[in-house]
Amino acid sequence: MAANGSKNPTRKQLIVSILCKHLSLDHKDFSSNAAEKDIKTLYSDILKSSGKSSNDEVMKWIEFAESFPADSKACFDVLIKLNEELATKSVLLGNGLRTSEADVIVFSAVHSFVVGLANLDQGKMPHVMRWMDYIQSKEALGDLFGTISLEKPGFEPPLHGAKSAVDSNAKKTVQSTNHAEKSEAPSNLKSGDAKKGDTALQEKKKSVETEAVDKDKTKKAVGDKEAGQEKKKSSETAAVDKDKELSVSLLNIQVGLIRKSWKHPSADSLLVEEIDVGEAKLRQVVSGLAKYCNPDDLTNRRVALITNVKPGKLRDVMSEGLVLCASNEDHTNVEPLLPPEGAKIGERISFSGIDGKPEEVLNPKKKQLEKITPNLFTDDKGVATFKGIPFMTSAGPCTSSIPKASIK
Repeated sequence: MAANGSKNPTRKQLIVSILCKHLSLDHKDFSSNAAEKDIKTLYSDILKSSGKSSNDEVMKWIEFAESFPADSKACFDVLIKLNEELATKSVLLGNGLRTSEADVIVFSAVHSFVVGLANLDQGKMPHVMRWMDYIQSKEALGDLFGTISLEKPGFEPPLHGAKSAVDSNAKKTVQSTNHAEKSEAPSNLKSGDAKKGDTALQEKKKSVETEAVDKDKTKKAVGDKEAGQEKKKSSETAAVDKDKELSVSLLNIQVGLIRKSWKHPSADSLLVEEIDVGEAKLRQVVSGLAKYCNPDDLTNRRVALITNVKPGKLRDVMSEGLVLCASNEDHTNVEPLLPPEGAKIGERISFSGIDGKPEEVLNPKKKQLEKITPNLFTDDKGVATFKGIPFMTSAGPCTSSIPKASIK
């Protein structure tokens, strides 16, 4: 059945886990009473077990981690300030040869927001991204956190320009002609004959030079034509790709609450739900969940509902939305996505760095939904994402108990 909030580690639990890993301790010794203590107390307990003493500078960064906001806009503003802090240093504390407790604590606090940043937003905080990449690789955190993908600039050796090659070819042709002139000019000519010979050679030289230039112009024209054809082909390919991968902003995905659920009267595989999305009237939705969910278990459960699909009848019952569900590879385990408990009914689910107005009603003929859903999946922690960017609500991301699942 559905995932619940307790299955997702809290910020405090993640900090305990990463600190214990950093200090080579067993986190189970501290996780049991983590809920009863604040992060500073847990930090002191963990250090005591490791034989180290607490550090005032680390305490300052713990305060930063504890106060790191949940709101996306506030998170971004705080990270911009952190980016300024890291502009002149490789790590938060220490000489950069070994990461500190402060580094791993702050990393665990900001990871859930940074992992969902679009490339454009990553580019606005290069020092934070460089630092995050260093920490995740230095500490080998793949078993605790999803890996943050970072586009790193490559290096390509400079190539000689086409103009240089053309000039070189022309120069070689003229040099070859000059050499031929010297070889062909006999040494025993009379004065008048020599002048005639010089004139003939000059005419021949001029002709060869003209021919070389014309040849280079022809090559350039052919090259320009081919480049134009390649550019046109590239533009056409880009247009096709753009059509294939539409933005998730076209979908109006809202937090809904199932008020009632029952079996479809004429289809064993279908359920019918009445879902509250903050409108005056409940929406009736038909879902293919009968094999996976009990109607009673769905009552009073939050779901992520696409509300701008075209209404239509499924086996004679009207459906006015689409409940987004996670599914494992062989479709033996299927469940609706779960917005967090504090999410407001009817609020629109957002994606960091992606803006856009949803369609009034999706056009089935354009297959918009079919082009977007291949990019919807849960990560290895069960967080629902579009191309790796989390489904975010005011209370946090939507989740599923099925990791690495497709979403439809």
